[in-house]
Amino acid sequence: MRRSRPWAGHRVVLLLVIGALGVLAFFALRGPLWFQRLYYPLAFEAEIAASAERHSVSPFLVAAVINGESGFDPEIVSRAGAVGLMQVMPATAEDMRARGIVDATTVDGVDLADPAANIEYGTAYLRYLVERYHEIEAALAAYNAGLRYADEWAAQGGNIRDEITFSETRHFVVRVVRAKERYEEIYPDVFPGWSGGSE
Repeated sequence: MRRSRPWAGHRVVLLLVIGALGVLAFFALRGPLWFQRLYYPLAFEAEIAASAERHSVSPFLVAAVINGESGFDPEIVSRAGAVGLMQVMPATAEDMRARGIVDATTVDGVDLADPAANIEYGTAYLRYLVERYHEIEAALAAYNAGLRYADEWAAQGGNIRDEITFSETRHFVVRVVRAKERYEEIYPDVFPGWSGGSE
C-alpha cells in the first residue's frame, strides 16, 4: 500500500490558497488604506447621508448594509426578488409607504432600481426594525431573514447571534457589524454632518 506524500500537489495548492486568503483578510482589515477601501468601497455618499439623517440611522451602518447586501451594485436582483443596493423587496417598500415612513415628497414612486430610492427605502426599513427590536443586531437579523424568524430568535431572550438558526443570517449580522466599524475608521470625514443619532 502506497503512503501518501505529506507535500502532495493538492495539499500544497490548498495551503497556498489558505495563505493567500489570510494575507488578503489581513490587508482588508489592517493593510494600507487604499487596499482597505477596495474591500470596503463607498459610493452614493450624498444619498446615504440624506436618508441616514432623515431616519436617524448611522450612515456607516447604511454603507455596511449596502456592502453586505450588494457590494454597491445598484443593478443586482436576488432570486427572491430583492432589488438594488440594499436588496429591498418591493413589498417592503410598499409597506414603508403605506405606514408613512417614506412619503411621496421624498421618493416619487417605488423604483427600487434607482439608487436614491433604494437607499431611502432600505434606510427607512432599518429604522423601523431598530425601533421594533431596540437592538442593531436583531434588526440586522430581521433585515436579512425576515420578521417571522427574527421575532422567534429575539423571543429567546439571549444574545441574538446565539439564537440565529441560519448560518447565512448569522454571518450577515457579524459581517455588517464589523463593516460598520471599518467604515467609521476608513472614512472618518465622509459624513461630517452626521449627528450621531440612535443608529
